[in-house]
Amino acid sequence: MPKQHRNSILGWGSVLLELTKIRITAVVMVSTVTGYLWAAHRVTEQMVFTILGTLLLACGSAAMNHVQDASIDSRMNRTAHRPIPSGRISKANAFFVAGLLILFGLYFLASLEDQPIVALGLGGAAVVWYNIVYYYLKRWTAFAVVPGSLIGALPPVIGWVGGNGHPLHPFCLLLASFFFIWQIPHFWLLQLNRAEEYRRAGLPALSDHFSGAQLGRITTAWLWGTAVAGAVFPALAGELLPLGWRVVMLSASLWLGLAALKMLRRNAPEKRPYRRAFTEINGYALVIMVCLSIGAI
Repeated sequence: MPKQHRNSILGWGSVLLELTKIRITAVVMVSTVTGYLWAAHRVTEQMVFTILGTLLLACGSAAMNHVQDASIDSRMNRTAHRPIPSGRISKANAFFVAGLLILFGLYFLASLEDQPIVALGLGGAAVVWYNIVYYYLKRWTAFAVVPGSLIGALPPVIGWVGGNGHPLHPFCLLLASFFFIWQIPHFWLLQLNRAEEYRRAGLPALSDHFSGAQLGRITTAWLWGTAVAGAVFPALAGELLPLGWRVVMLSASLWLGLAALKMLRRNAPEKRPYRRAFTEINGYALVIMVCLSIGAI
């Protein structure tokens, strides 16, 4: 294969990975797996369709958001290098890719043997909530992350439905609640790290409403809330979750609760604690998902 052609393929691959926000959508995939395994307690062919459908919808929704936020992205250092602002792909082509991914995602969910209508409804709701409701809310209020976090609560429910579980089952609702609570400090901390850039882009920032000390206390409360939500899993799962995994999850929850205390120190208004807390809460969520997923089978 000619070097120029190979570089072109690699270049398009890089654009596609950035366009679909693969690091975020990978989390969506893992949370979907968690929901599926706790409903089915085994790996089946339907799991593949459920994961692909949810992942492709998330990728398409992320790509669509690139199209929607292109003008804002060009005014922020963190996002100015993204595919559309940097000129590596046109808005029209990005829109086409987004639409194609969403259609394929809906197709895979519609192919499920059990509850395809429910899965389609949840998947479609996630796309609408992210690309319409949250899109406008974040331009209007710095607190858009709270209703916007509903997006993160839906993938594990889709996974649960794909595993032929009832979407209102208590454990399914607990999974959804955990991811809802976790997403709030996740995006909150990301925004706090980039407060000045948000202002330059014309977006409302949390620091416009609270002092540094207040932000530290509020963020600590959300981190504690996430730790408590994660600690409920071992108690509710009981013997369905092996003892070793329950110990790991409880230990991780205690660690996050203690780590959150650093947000109350004098240096809380500085960026460094926010960056550290952002890494810690994401690592904690990954531990919870891995423990639940492996423990389910």
